[in-house]
Amino acid sequence: MISDLQKMKQEGRKIVGVVAWDTQIAQIADRAGVDLVSVGDSVGKNLWGHATENEVTLEEMQIVCRAVRRGVKRALVSADLPAHEQNAASALRLKEYGADMVKLLGSADLVRSVVRAGVPVFAEFHGGKDDTATLVDLAKRLEEAGASLLDFRHSGPVAGEAVARAVRIPVLGGLGGGPWLDGRMRMAHAAIGYGFSNLEKSSDQYANVAQITFDALSAYAEDVRAAKQIKGQRG
Repeated sequence: MISDLQKMKQEGRKIVGVVAWDTQIAQIADRAGVDLVSVGDSVGKNLWGHATENEVTLEEMQIVCRAVRRGVKRALVSADLPAHEQNAASALRLKEYGADMVKLLGSADLVRSVVRAGVPVFAEFHGGKDDTATLVDLAKRLEEAGASLLDFRHSGPVAGEAVARAVRIPVLGGLGGGPWLDGRMRMAHAAIGYGFSNLEKSSDQYANVAQITFDALSAYAEDVRAAKQIKGQRG
């Protein structure tokens, strides 16, 4: 429940969030004990090969949201509103497909509209350009509009800590986040080194699934070409 995450902030316990796009990763993340599973529109760029996330449609997000929902039994599920579908009607559609809340990048007015429609909001905003006072003011306005969580991208230790202290709701961060926030977001595929780029360079991920996958498929190919029985399959 959202109230559980807000209680974690009050108690000083860090919130663990991951971005997932499929049932299998969602199941693993849920069993690993993460607090929040975010269905990101980043699926378009990182899994489907689109140039940007802006190409992802509401219908596609509904499919991905439902897949993740099937895998999550305990954690909270958030789903991104596509860039061209930032409105209350679309938020309600994602809620129908299993989202406990929606994540959006928008104004306090948009947050208020979605919350009034009955959908909790994970409100995203970005640092890096505005001064700390401006970012604190923005965070407060999003909170006052009804946001339940904040995703503060590129926060930095100064503005990040100031914002986290200024609002009662949890402040998480992915890109450019850090321990100064109430929790962290990370793409599960990035944490495990799933991407093709992990074959080309050394990485500091928690695993290198790309290399493991490459080695496994190479070994499978060798067995097939050598007319051997492949592993994991009988008859």
